[in-house]
Amino acid sequence: MVFRSNSNMNEKEIFERICKGDEKALEFLYQKYYRMMTKLVISNSGTEEEARDIYQDALVVFWQKATSGNLVLTSKMSTYIYSICQNLWRKELDRKKRLSNEEKDGSVTLDTDTAEREKIIAKCIDQLGETCKKVLMFYYFEEMSMQDIADKLGFANTDTAKTKKYKCKKKLDDLVKAQYTEHDFLD
Repeated sequence: MVFRSNSNMNEKEIFERICKGDEKALEFLYQKYYRMMTKLVISNSGTEEEARDIYQDALVVFWQKATSGNLVLTSKMSTYIYSICQNLWRKELDRKKRLSNEEKDGSVTLDTDTAEREKIIAKCIDQLGETCKKVLMFYYFEEMSMQDIADKLGFANTDTAKTKKYKCKKKLDDLVKAQYTEHDFLD
């Protein structure tokens, strides 16, 4: 199937092709909206690399929804993808804010016997399931990308890996909090 140039391609055709799983149509879309989508992130305190990652993640979400056959577009594709980018970037900014707050909070709690705290965290990591242990170790200690983690652990895609990491981190946080209260560390 030959991919016609954008001069003859209308949005409806591109969308129909994507719904059928045509990756060439997705590549075309990627190129077409690249500047617009990455500008959103860059103009909101993001780097070029973060912008590219967010845009790629947004297209993965769009692709999954479109190929599932459940997506009914009520706006232009660009508007829809833009809103996915906005949401993903907002989540990323929230995550960064939380991390910097954790670091600020961490500097206070770390002083209260770091060795004991590390022991508790290590004990809590051991209480997690095998997959959670691997996801968190790969991400935090080996600094692997979500794509590498997905490949290594056989997840369907990076979204699955991200979701798993989020759930595992939450589980770990809950365990650590429970252990801390046990040891009256929060006084």
